[in-house]
Amino acid sequence: MSSDTPHPTDIRLHRVSRVLEIRFDDGAHYKLPCEYLRVYSPSAEVRGHGPGQEVLQVGKENVNITAIEPVGHYAVKIYFDDGHNTGLYTWDLLHKLGAHQPALWRNYLDALAKAGHQRTPPV
Repeated sequence: MSSDTPHPTDIRLHRVSRVLEIRFDDGAHYKLPCEYLRVYSPSAEVRGHGPGQEVLQVGKENVNITAIEPVGHYAVKIYFDDGHNTGLYTWDLLHKLGAHQPALWRNYLDALAKAGHQRTPPV
């Protein structure tokens, strides 16, 4: 992580709406759905061990976060209610997920459609 990486000034979990709200010291403010964070988990289980080894996550529409644990001064570990809790969400990753959310979400929806999966709206 470089010294110019934005750092969070506030992280709030809204469990009812299933959104993680993050404000950064560069003025950025993002509202990241739990489903979005889960399907873009930095874990090897999701990303694989190299390019082309990513595993498409399906059926995560109703996933929620049960806990968030700080890791040093550079990341958080997120615990999801589907049992997933591997992979560290660095400040840089969270900022990038926020900044590129529309394009990444579209990529995810396109990948689901290409794989023949239909996303059901959250309950």
